[in-house]
Amino acid sequence: MSRVIVIGAGAMGLAAAYHAAKAGHAVEVLEAGPEPGGMAAHFDFDGVSIERFYHFVCTADAPTFALLDELGLGDAMRWRRTTMGLFTGGKLHRWGDPVALLRFPGVSLLSRLRYGLLAFVSTRRERWDAIETESARDWITRWSGAEVYAKLWKPLFDLKFYEYADNVSAAWIWTRVKRIGRSRSSLFAEKLGYIEGGSQTLVDRLVERIEAMGGTIRLSTPAITVTSANGRVTGVEASDGFHPADAVISTMPTPLVSAAVPDLPADWKAKYDAINNIGVCCLLFKLKRSVTPHFWVNIAEPDVPVPGIIEFSNLRPLPGGETIVFVPYYMPVTNPKFAWDDARLLDEAFDCVRRVNPAITRADILATKVARLRYAQPVCEPGFAAKLPPVQTPIIGLQIADTCFYYPEDRGISESARLAKEMVANAFTDTIAPLETV
Repeated sequence: MSRVIVIGAGAMGLAAAYHAAKAGHAVEVLEAGPEPGGMAAHFDFDGVSIERFYHFVCTADAPTFALLDELGLGDAMRWRRTTMGLFTGGKLHRWGDPVALLRFPGVSLLSRLRYGLLAFVSTRRERWDAIETESARDWITRWSGAEVYAKLWKPLFDLKFYEYADNVSAAWIWTRVKRIGRSRSSLFAEKLGYIEGGSQTLVDRLVERIEAMGGTIRLSTPAITVTSANGRVTGVEASDGFHPADAVISTMPTPLVSAAVPDLPADWKAKYDAINNIGVCCLLFKLKRSVTPHFWVNIAEPDVPVPGIIEFSNLRPLPGGETIVFVPYYMPVTNPKFAWDDARLLDEAFDCVRRVNPAITRADILATKVARLRYAQPVCEPGFAAKLPPVQTPIIGLQIADTCFYYPEDRGISESARLAKEMVANAFTDTIAPLETV
């Protein structure tokens, strides 16, 4: 029996710990936070158990379904027909299907047709290497024209990536378009899913299975230093002392790696340090009534400071007509707005909700919450694949990955489940990929 330490109890860390324990290893999970789950963790929101950061499932998320089946949760998936909206020009438009596109008045007919062609081709495209070194701005403009990029995409990029907006990978955007596009039963019917009880259902089952197989999950126990000797990992120094290990799987954010693994070569540390991340302030409103009929509304309005709202109850319904709306503020943590207090953010965000539906008033607010995360989204620029170091480090037995390593896929439980299983399968191989060949 080998000793395996997993750093981080998010979805990827828990899935890795589960697979390691199932393989017969002695498993410890070290989690800095007070509860397991990471971005998938829930909290009690005025009587509703809900994620701090919204999650949804697409029909192409095969690793999610495989993990749910393995955990006896295969029947916990719930599917619902959803729609998208686009708020621009002071009006809310239906969005995301051919009829909505043809009826949209904001750009020329030719631009609309080119936009539709881009979406159609993206949904059917299988390879991404041809566009991996191209920016999303150039790719969208090449296919759809400058008008479409300026009016429909640039406002969203500017409010999510700020100074990085013009340097986002086309491959990363393509996978987002493809994932949603393939979660359709037809061109006119979008279908998204959620786990009954939310992501916490999966988190709780993973914790239960890990502990039932003899694993230990240590909460409020941040990893401080990964130690090694003679080129092999030896363990983790944590806030409660030293934890010896034969293998370590780290899911900590890449900006923390250099300090936490001092024995890494300088060129490897430089790779991790070069990966930019942006943070998020994710605001939640529980309201007495619905804002729109849509699950997701993109906002392309110059004086509205958020790129969209997610009315989660249009995917996972609440009783009594109440609704939960997420308003995400993605931004570099150096942006002054990231340091705003909760009340100021909530006031501005609610004004954005009211811009979309002026009939909503403060009397409709039942509860509010602000969730913050410093490392919420990696900035995947053109050529990002070459920027990533291998998951297996030069230290034998030490693997490192966070959401950056899902590239070109975006963050999500499906990619967490896939990569976690792969890392456990490779945990005791002595083959090291040279940095210069990656």
